[in-house]
Amino acid sequence: MKTALVHHPAYEKHETGPGHPESPERYRVVIDALKGDDQIWTSLTEVIPEKAPRGVIQAAHTKDHYKRVETAFANGLDRLDMDTTISMGSFDASIYAAGGGIAAVDAIMSGDADNAFVAVRPPGHHATAERTMGFCMFNNVAVAARYAQNKYKEIDRVVIIDWDVHHGNGTQGIFYSDPSVFFFSMHQYPWYPGTGSRGETGQGKGLGSTLNVPVRAFTKAKDQRSSFDSAISEIASKIKPDMIFISAGFDAHLTDPLGQLQLEDPDYDAMTNTVKQWAAESCGGRIVSCMEGGYNLETLGGTVRSHVAALRDRT
Repeated sequence: MKTALVHHPAYEKHETGPGHPESPERYRVVIDALKGDDQIWTSLTEVIPEKAPRGVIQAAHTKDHYKRVETAFANGLDRLDMDTTISMGSFDASIYAAGGGIAAVDAIMSGDADNAFVAVRPPGHHATAERTMGFCMFNNVAVAARYAQNKYKEIDRVVIIDWDVHHGNGTQGIFYSDPSVFFFSMHQYPWYPGTGSRGETGQGKGLGSTLNVPVRAFTKAKDQRSSFDSAISEIASKIKPDMIFISAGFDAHLTDPLGQLQLEDPDYDAMTNTVKQWAAESCGGRIVSCMEGGYNLETLGGTVRSHVAALRDRT
């Protein structure tokens, strides 16, 4: 498989201050881990994204939201909400972050890659259409999914799979009434941000296009993986997507300080292979995986390396 690695030095310029878990070191340990494995690094297609155009971002966010984020930097603010701190380089980082998913979509649709991993920060899945939240400014996966639908006639129905330890409330909200985007989230519950119950299944025309699989703290990895496989099987029996996006959070890892789940690298490999098999059967293997959480700097690089290797290898 041809796997694109999308990354940009701007991702490291988003400074969050001492002790903040969403630190620039997250980007560095991921890139260092990939570069440290010659077999993986030399097999990847490097893609450097451009800034996402304002209009493309506003396909997933309101004009007021974009303006509030932009104005915060112009006014010299040091935070957008209680969790999301910012610095001089943060706005560029957020625009390049939104551009990362766009570049991944283009790389796949042009034939330069079969699938892609976006080593992005800041993360995006908590950003709603109207506001920042939980370290997130713009919703990178939502922007990329909407871009794919708007740019390419071949992309009509998409699926977003979110396996971050925290529920992707922002992504869910953006597409909650949209039957063309199926959103599936498996996450610790109850946990931040408090959303993601089984009863949240969409509304209006989008009713039935959201599936949440809440997982109790300290659930055994094999049981969580079984729930994941069952959910994918259920969705696949009803939907044939044209592209699959992964909100790839790695904070459900056993060692992560911001979660209480027990996944390890082989579990992420197995989930990646499950998604790859479905993608191979439904959409020519088109997968865009965007990094979300993952806050243990000692393990994050290795876990991402395993995920990327699984994307690259044939199932």
